[in-house]
Parts: sequence; C-alpha cells; structure tokens
Amino acid sequence: MKHYFHYQQDVLFAEEVALNEIAEKFGTPCFVYSRAALTERFEQFTNSLTNTRHLICYAVKANSNLAVLNVLAQLGAGFDIVSGGELRRVLAAGGDARRIVFSGVGKSVDEIRMALNEDILCFNVESSAELERLSEIASSMNKVAAISLRVNPDVDAKTHPYISTGLKQNKFGIAYSDALGLYRKAATMKALRIIGIDCHIGSQLTEISPFIAAAEKVLVLADMLSNEGIHLDHIDMGGGLGIQYSIEAPPQISDYISTLSVAMAGRSEKLLLEPGRALIGNAGILLTRVEYLKQGEENNFAIVDAAMNDLIRPALYDAYHNILTVQREKHAVQNYEVVGPICETGDFIGHARSLAIAPQSLLAILSAGAYGMSMSSNYNTRPRAAEVMVDGHKIHLIRERENVEQLYAGEKLIS
Repeated sequence: MKHYFHYQQDVLFAEEVALNEIAEKFGTPCFVYSRAALTERFEQFTNSLTNTRHLICYAVKANSNLAVLNVLAQLGAGFDIVSGGELRRVLAAGGDARRIVFSGVGKSVDEIRMALNEDILCFNVESSAELERLSEIASSMNKVAAISLRVNPDVDAKTHPYISTGLKQNKFGIAYSDALGLYRKAATMKALRIIGIDCHIGSQLTEISPFIAAAEKVLVLADMLSNEGIHLDHIDMGGGLGIQYSIEAPPQISDYISTLSVAMAGRSEKLLLEPGRALIGNAGILLTRVEYLKQGEENNFAIVDAAMNDLIRPALYDAYHNILTVQREKHAVQNYEVVGPICETGDFIGHARSLAIAPQSLLAILSAGAYGMSMSSNYNTRPRAAEVMVDGHKIHLIRERENVEQLYAGEKLIS
C-alpha cells in the first residue's frame, strides 16, 4: 500500500493536503481519511479475485460514515451489517440492498421486518431460535427469507480474546456439530431459502493458518450439505484480515486471497468476504493537539485533546497506535505517556512514546480508520469529533463536529 500519509518538507500530509491545514480549518480532535487509500485497498481485493466469482461485503461496523460507505458502493461493494441502523445507513449511502448480508446474534423483530422489506441478499443466522423467529416473521409477511447459517468452526484465530469469535465458548454462530441438523431443519421451512454458509473466526488476524483451518471445515460441511441435496449459492468466509499497527506482519491481501482461491478451486459457489479493518484501518488517522505537558514523579505526560471517547481501542484492548508529529520541530525528544482529558486512569492513547513536542503541537494517531469513530462515545459530555475525507488536493467535511447542545437535545427536565 502506498504511503498516503507522508511527510513533505517536515509536514505530515494526507494525500496532497497538509494536516495542519485541516486542523486549522476543522479543529481537533478530527478523523481524517484518504479516499485513495480506501480505494486502493478495495481494488487489491477485487484484483486478486478476478478469476473467482465473488462479492466483497464491507463490514459496516468498522466505519459507518455515509461518505465511506458511498465510496465503497461506487466501487461495487456489498455490505455486511449487524443492525437495522447499519441497514438504513447503507441504503442512505446508495448501497444496494441485494448486496447486503445481515449478521449478528440479536436481530430484533423490527430489524428482521425491515431487512425483509428491503429484500436483502441474505440473513446470516446465528442460532436455532433466530431461525425460528425468521421463519415466523417471513411467513407472516408472505415472504421467503434467504439464509445462510453462521457456523462456528472452533478455530483459534490467535488474536485478542475480545475479538476472537470462532471458538466454541464465544457467543457467535452455531456449533459446527449442530450445523448439519439445523440445515436439515431449515430445509423443511417453507418461508426460508438456504443459499449459503457463513463463517467468521475473529478480527485482526495476522496469520493465514486460522483462515485455512476454518475454510477446510466449512468446505467439508458444504460438501455434506450437497450430498443431502442442499446446494449453496455462496460460501462466506467472513473477514478478520489484520493490518499493521506496529510490528505486526499480516498476510498480504494477494496471499490471503490466493489461499482462499485455492480452497475454492473447482467449486461452483460464489465466494463472499466481509473485510472491514483491512479496508479502512490504515486509510484513516486521528488528528489531535497537545494541550499540556506535565512532568510526574515517574512519567512525563502529554495531555492531548483526543481521548478514550474518541479512540477506545487502547483502553479497551491495550491496542497500539503509532503516533507522529504533524510538524517536525526542534524540541527535545522525551518519552511521554500520551493521555486524554477524560476522568479515567485508562484514558490513554499511547505509552512511553518518544516525541519532540511542545504545548499546541499537533499529533497524528495512525491506523485509526477502523473502530475509531464507530466506537466513539460522548462520555464526560464530550462532542464527538469531526470527520474529513481527503481526495487528492480536495478536503471534504463528511461529518460535522457535534456540539454540546446536540448531546442533551432529547433530554427533558421534570418539575
């Protein structure tokens, strides 16, 4: 992937726009995305799949901004959603309902009705109870719901336990040993039409071996279904391909695709994939400003205006994000705990970072395109950040910064 965030004469740029220009115009904290980076990553997937029937369904949970979704829709993407709200976002962004797969363990009655009315491509069913609910609702609406079962292959994804989803102790999917019986049951339900099988083992995977192990089990089950007369239109291998935050060395997209293509060789089913982080993660940064430098007894602190409500991954997963100065300046280099203003000890962005900074210095927190804004909150009554997309020399404000009045607009005083 090209370096779409790069230095020009000691100033950090997003494509052809200086980040200090964005900070001056839109303030901080601010998420900044590169359209070219997002486009390149999507095309790496599609170009690697030219000889395989496929549909790339972007995982909306990674970043659900309408502009991001619209760019991907224009590129021909499908979408993997996990809520009715995400469905409405995709449609508002110009996405095609017939390219939407609906995952998630807790689909409500209203969400199912909405998705059936929009005629989405497929429901990824995650339990026997959901299968029953979906059949009842579809029957009451005189519709037939296209389904796949999300099968849990009990494969160790070798990732953080909070984002591992394919082990038997996880809440996701249907146990591999139960899947064949549930497919048989689904085949008897007139309001359901079986079209696929789905599998997703986790997020931020940096090795190919778990994908291979999962694919082998899924394909064995697909063949068992075929032998019973249940023929599938597609095989959905989910997402989870990791990105580089620090020293990780995740597989190249081409190598990942090559592995799956070999597994699918000679098969008639279409291959569906659900990448999220792999598309948008490294295509975005979080721009923040140093408010204070504080010397403690054991640590030096750089207190910035971004916080855990803007980027919760470090506090939640102890995740690492590289931090760069926007302007290379001749300040003394020191080790800093980079922390936010929120009233929590866990409110940190990075530990022991060597930085040459002063108050008001701008910092860029890299690899913040995925699970940054989409997991942000208003804790401490903090308005959420603005979002900007850069396209060459052009700057587009794709989400205005919230204001405090918006945060309590729906609240009511009582007498």
